[in-house]
Amino acid sequence: MVVRFTLKEIAHQAGLSLATVDRVLHGRDHVRQVTRDRVQAAGAELARQYAASQLRGTRVTLDIVMQAPDRFTSAVRAAFEAELPLMRPATFRARFHLVEVMEEAALVALLRAIARRGTQGIVLKAPATRGVEAALADLAARRIPVVTHVTDVSHPLRLAYVGMPNRKAGATAAYLLSRMAGRAPGRVLMTLSSQMFEGEDARRTGFVDYLARNAPHLAMVTVSEGFGVNRATGTLIRQALRDHPDIRCIYSIGGGNRAIIDAFAEAGRVIDVFAAHDLDRTNTELLKSGQVSFVIHHSLRQDARRVALHFGKHYRLIDPAIEIEETEINIACPVIP
Repeated sequence: MVVRFTLKEIAHQAGLSLATVDRVLHGRDHVRQVTRDRVQAAGAELARQYAASQLRGTRVTLDIVMQAPDRFTSAVRAAFEAELPLMRPATFRARFHLVEVMEEAALVALLRAIARRGTQGIVLKAPATRGVEAALADLAARRIPVVTHVTDVSHPLRLAYVGMPNRKAGATAAYLLSRMAGRAPGRVLMTLSSQMFEGEDARRTGFVDYLARNAPHLAMVTVSEGFGVNRATGTLIRQALRDHPDIRCIYSIGGGNRAIIDAFAEAGRVIDVFAAHDLDRTNTELLKSGQVSFVIHHSLRQDARRVALHFGKHYRLIDPAIEIEETEINIACPVIP
């Protein structure tokens, strides 16, 4: 056993006498194996504590780049600001770049500007376009790690993905919606903020595949490119209602849910089942009022913690053997009085 600490330190950590520790370290006889194990464990614990103390004061600055409606990015910001100060032993800080809608060229320019200025990591929620993926390839060449959040890109271009397993989330939404909708035929209106987001497309695929196998009486119609913005989403919904008189359920992947409800009300139409994503302030209010049937969501604070753990492993600030669990899918329903 390699001794890096004093007998007194090891004895204190192990809860044993100095004489017992001395016998173990010098390999003497008449020492039980359980005692040897305690001394061995004490040495390992001290080594971890020493390594952690050496890392105190280390700062990791992350750039959070997100294209999403303010109701979502404000929740993400609050989650990171709550969780990052709790991470140890290093100090994590975040710089936020949050926009509702951004052209590909502007997003690429932002990523390259961050790289030029210097960063220790980027957390990204953005469309998986060719331009964005080319920018990520440039970041990889500069050895700047990227963790994607909520929506993914090609695996070689990022360090890790943090967020729900999106295909599974879509199938879960289909399972619940189809049972609430019953056996009457009709149509489900599915809304995407944009077809360019890989995560939304995975949710769409999971939802459609489940309905095709298990609820073929529910047909589908999809609208997209409203980017979760109420005005644009409302326009798309009103047109879909004019085109399809049999729409009776909603699966909102892309948001803009107040606009969806308003469009149905204007048309004098009823929503039998309304499935939404993300427990942001808007969906929380709609859930409480009973205007949304259920919300598929996950803990953004746990996401923030997982993001920090991935960067911590990358920079060897924590044990590389630590396993980071997959994000859990949660279901929120209205409270029944």
